[in-house]
This record gives sequence, C-alpha cells and structure tokens, in this order.
Amino acid sequence: MKSLLQLITLFFLVFSCRTIKKETFDLVIKNGNVIDIETGSISQKDLFIMDGRIQKIIPAGNANDYLALEKIDASNKYILPGFWDNHVHFRGGDSLISANKGFLKLFIANGITSVRDAGGDLTTSVIKWKKEISKGQLIGPTIYTSGPKIDGPNPTWAGSLIVQNKNDVSKALDSLQQLKTDFVKIYESRISRNAYLETVTQAKQRGLITSGHMPFSVELQENINAGIGAIEHLYYVLKGCSSEEKEITQALINKEYGFWDSMDKLIHSYDEKTASKTFERLKENNVYVVPTLHIGHVLSYLDEENHDADPYLKLMPQKLIATYEGRIKRALNSSDKARKDRKQLDAVFTQLAKSLNDANVNLLAGSDSGAFNSYTYPGVSLHKELEALVASGISTLHALKTSAYNGAHFLKKDRDHGSIAIGKVSDLVVLNANPLEDIKNSRKIFRVIKGNTIYDPQEITKNLNCNNCFVQ
Repeated sequence: MKSLLQLITLFFLVFSCRTIKKETFDLVIKNGNVIDIETGSISQKDLFIMDGRIQKIIPAGNANDYLALEKIDASNKYILPGFWDNHVHFRGGDSLISANKGFLKLFIANGITSVRDAGGDLTTSVIKWKKEISKGQLIGPTIYTSGPKIDGPNPTWAGSLIVQNKNDVSKALDSLQQLKTDFVKIYESRISRNAYLETVTQAKQRGLITSGHMPFSVELQENINAGIGAIEHLYYVLKGCSSEEKEITQALINKEYGFWDSMDKLIHSYDEKTASKTFERLKENNVYVVPTLHIGHVLSYLDEENHDADPYLKLMPQKLIATYEGRIKRALNSSDKARKDRKQLDAVFTQLAKSLNDANVNLLAGSDSGAFNSYTYPGVSLHKELEALVASGISTLHALKTSAYNGAHFLKKDRDHGSIAIGKVSDLVVLNANPLEDIKNSRKIFRVIKGNTIYDPQEITKNLNCNNCFVQ
C-alpha cells in the first residue's frame, strides 16, 4: 500500500512538472553591474526583458528556471539607461535628407537610444523616420521632435513658422499640434519681444512643452513667468545673472548695440547675488537649461584647432561638410578682439554650467549636432558634451543624469524612460567599463539594447572607414 501511494505521488509530481510552463523572455541580461542613475549605487543584477520592457530585475545568479530567446552575459560590464542627446538637428534641405538619415545609425552605435530634435527643415522625413524606427523598420533612436521652429519674419532657418501677433501664434501652435510634435521650439533671430512671450504663454495654456533661444529684448524673469520649459544655450541665463539686465535689455531694444556687443557688458556685470536669485527661480519653476558646452568650445577655437584629422570627419558626406564653411570663415575672418572675447565667453559658460548644477538647476546634455554646426558630429558629440560637463567640475553621476534621466523628465516620458526599473522600456547601454570612474568610459560600448533588439556597435559600423571612431 505504501509503495502504491509513493507511485501515485511520483506520477502526480512528474505530471505537474511537465505541465508547469517556464517563464519565457525575449532577452535576459545576466550578471551586469546595474548603475542606479539616481544614486550612483551599483549592484549585480539579472535583467529580464519581454515585449520591449523590463519585466524582472533580480540579484545576479538567482534564477535559472526560465527560457530566453536571447541572452547577454554582462559579467564585468556596466548597464545604464540608453543615452539621450537632448539637442540635435535634422536639417539642410532635400539634398541632405540622405546624410541626416545616415546619422541615425551613428546615434545607435554611440549608445544613444533617444534624441530631441530641436527644429529643422526636414519635418516630413523626420516624422517618417520616427514611425519607421518605432515599428523596427529602421535602425535609429527614438526621435522626439519639435518640427519646424517658431520665429519672426525673414527667419535665419529655413522652414520656420513665422509669427508676428496672437493670431499667428495660435495658427502656428495649431499646425504643430496637428503634426503631433513633442514640444515647441522657439528661435530668436527675428521674433519680436511680444510675439515671443505670446508664444510661450499660449503654448503653456495648451499644456505644450516649450524650449528655445530668447530674444535679448526679453528679460529672463519674464520668460520664466511666461512658462518657458527649457532654455537652449547659456547666453540667456548669463543675461539673467547680470545686475544690469534691465538697462542692457532696454539698450538692445533701443538698438544702441547688438547681441554680441552685449556679451562683454553681461560678463562684467555678472553678480553673484543676482545669479543666485536667478538659479533659484529656474529651479522653483522647473526650467531646464541646455548648456551645449562642447559645441561652444569647438566654435570658439575654430581659429586655432585643425579638425582635418578628426576620425568622424571621414563619416560626414561632402555636402554636409560644405555647410561647415560659414562658421569657419567667420571665425578665421574675425578680429583679434572677437576671437579673444569668444574664448573668454567659453570659459564663462564652463563656470556657469557648474554653478547651475551646484544650485540644483536641471541640466540637459545636448550636442547641437547637425548641418551648419562645424565639427559637431552626430553621436560622439553627446559623449564630448558629457566630458565637457565633467571638466567643468560637475560629478560624473550628475553629468550622466543630464542625458537620459533628465531628458525623460523634461519631456514627461519618465514613466517609461530614464532609469532602469521594472515596467520601463528596455532602452539600455552595456559598457565595458565604469563611467562613474571615468566619464570617457561612456564611449566604451559593448552592446546597445533598443526594446528587444540588440545592437553591436562594431557590426553597425563595420563598413565605415573609421577605425578610431568607436572606442571599445
């Protein structure tokens, strides 16, 4: 009788084991050093991914009974959220559509899984690429785009939406909403003071995210009060740190001098108390700032640094390289004073970025890469920006946060992106070395994961003539 019971028990155990289904995942990343982007803590974890999202995170080695379509052994490697470049441009007209499309692979090869397109003249193509990438039909980062910029009459950039009054602003915002753009980008080359503030105000009333340059006919506090979401570049923050901002603003309105002539006055009237109040207002109103230090340095030293041997220059089509000439010629033809002033401003901006970070103002890492921005190459320039932030005195952790973490929060995508957590989209980068020890390790990319898809940077770039571009 006892033997019979044992046989029956064994039968049920065997039958039960056969009917229990093992957990199945699209991808399992084992033994990786996962970096908590909020705290900087590192812990060995196994990540389980299904349908493009992280389904489970457990201590490394604690699970064996599962099935995985693909596995990555991340032993001695470091895992971060995929990088975000929070300021790029797809532009240059129809003749550069192919060149811009080629940038998409460069972003992925550099571990950049999302980009914020801050305005251009290729909106139709960008929206098409955005859809194809989301469907897995095209290799590239998730694109968050502003579509065309908003500016005044005779704008600097082709494709801009022209606004002069309330009705123009309303129509422009209607068109952007119809395009389903992700934010509103405002430029200051021709826009009037009133039209600018009206654009920011109306966009806020509609619940739209805004970012942009700021005409110097506007005071920074007015811009903050109107509801600006992010300030691109540091010129406009510097203006708000001047004890003479009102006087300088009025002089510019009166056309007593221009934008560049005001820089020297702003630098010499920089006031610590005024700056401290400005930083606090930016923080209180959750206004993000995009320093773009790397491109600032590159452009400031065009007269001294030769870029002919840049590895990435080999990857740029000749038609794109031709767009670099305007800035290069202006730099080489500028006066000695202008060259000196530009370098002084570059140093001031480096310190200003550090001061903003120290005051807990949210920063966004953005390269400003794209046509016309000389030697600021798509992909690698985001890493150069992170290096520039660290060189300013910002910690490696805070510098890394300015990429995916802050980028996701600014665009209100943090529910799905920006950190490694259960339920979030599995856009990840696996590095061969710890970026917290040396920010240059952000370029030592082993694998890039975009949803369920695994990319090997070497495979993406194996047909490119650029042996020194991708550091392993």
